[in-house]
Amino acid sequence: MKQQKERERVEEENENDPMGAVDFTKIFFTDINGRLMNLFVNPLMVDKMSKTGVGFDGSSIAGYTSVENSDRLLVPSLSTYNEIDFGDKTVGFLIGDIYDEKGNPSGTDPRHLLKKVLKKAEKEFQVRFTVGPEHEFFLFNGESAAAGTDPEMCVLEHSDDIGYFVSSPTDKGESVRQDIVNVLAGCGIQYEKTHHEVTPSQHEINLECTDALSAADRTLLFSYVAKQVAEKNGFTASFMPKPFENYNRNAFHIHLSMQDFEGNNLFYDATSEHQLSDLARYFIGGILKYARETSIIMASTVNSYKAYVMGKEAPVVRGWGLRNRSSMVRVPYTLSPESTRIELRNPDPAGNVYLQMAVLISMGLAGMREKLDCGMADKGSSYNKEHGLKVWDDDFLPRSFYEALVEAEDSSFLKETMGEAIYKNMMTLKLKEWEEDRVHVTQREHNKYRDV
Repeated sequence: MKQQKERERVEEENENDPMGAVDFTKIFFTDINGRLMNLFVNPLMVDKMSKTGVGFDGSSIAGYTSVENSDRLLVPSLSTYNEIDFGDKTVGFLIGDIYDEKGNPSGTDPRHLLKKVLKKAEKEFQVRFTVGPEHEFFLFNGESAAAGTDPEMCVLEHSDDIGYFVSSPTDKGESVRQDIVNVLAGCGIQYEKTHHEVTPSQHEINLECTDALSAADRTLLFSYVAKQVAEKNGFTASFMPKPFENYNRNAFHIHLSMQDFEGNNLFYDATSEHQLSDLARYFIGGILKYARETSIIMASTVNSYKAYVMGKEAPVVRGWGLRNRSSMVRVPYTLSPESTRIELRNPDPAGNVYLQMAVLISMGLAGMREKLDCGMADKGSSYNKEHGLKVWDDDFLPRSFYEALVEAEDSSFLKETMGEAIYKNMMTLKLKEWEEDRVHVTQREHNKYRDV
């Protein structure tokens, strides 16, 4: 009898609380590397957790804190709540902020850094941002992507052998893309377009633009949905930057525009060349100036730098262009002043989206602060120009993980932008990744040097 009354009480609470109607609820956040973390929580306790937080071991999350100072609080942001209906299950989805044990925002929380940068932009320049990332990913045949006990034996098996804009029935991922956008639509997120990308098994989904923080939060939601839907359809979704030689990479192009508090697009000026305002030119100038020393944020893994190859769509030279897809910063063609924007083309999806957006906006604001004009637009393809091959060339983006680390290590801009805690912890992780790769002997080396 007592158990029956308890069941009735819980059922009544579920009816009155929308979070109680889901199969389970998770609070999501990222580590410093950008990997998606989550915590299962009781949906009936989410409201309380939004006030008090829920404790966890921060030392077990890459880049957060040390073992002797490990207590952290995960505080769900109720405004980020979504119910994700996968058909066979419904997941309550929340984004969380990280606080220390005293209830102060954690100095190593990437989401807090982005919020701080956006607040600074509003206070110093009275501006806000609209952002629209492009989501690119691979669909591999499911079981082939499992590494098993030996990571060296992991085989990534293509799910198709077609290219850009090819249609079904050869586009095996078409139904997966449609399932993804259908699930997102149930969360109130609308897509703009979906298509097969250039490389076999590669796909792209573009969502409607939104404010910068929501775009970053939505990226976590997109990644989670894409992986879940892919697995349900017998595939493995991967955001790895460069799985294959001689093919294009996965990119994470970020479209960004800037508005005043009345919603006017501050990148547009009808009287200026190319209808780009001085603020737009300064913003681009800041991106160009600080591109090398922030490369470790935009392209954050050893694998990322395998993508910087002439003619494979990843930008290799620091520069900007009008409608030019070889340029690092592109100004897309648009029919309306409201749509005037820039597109940053060097990031990839392996990075931490909060850090990427915070650093991108900070570079642009620095350009405005320093009045750094961006100079002449790129003429023709930057891939076709004569570039003398040198080990180190400041006209290029870093072409290796090591080069990017050297630039980041010498960057006062990156330290000031990210803060001491995030910068120090991020560099520690990245130096460890570089050292692991530096001493790793590959099968390619066996093949190349075994007869020496």
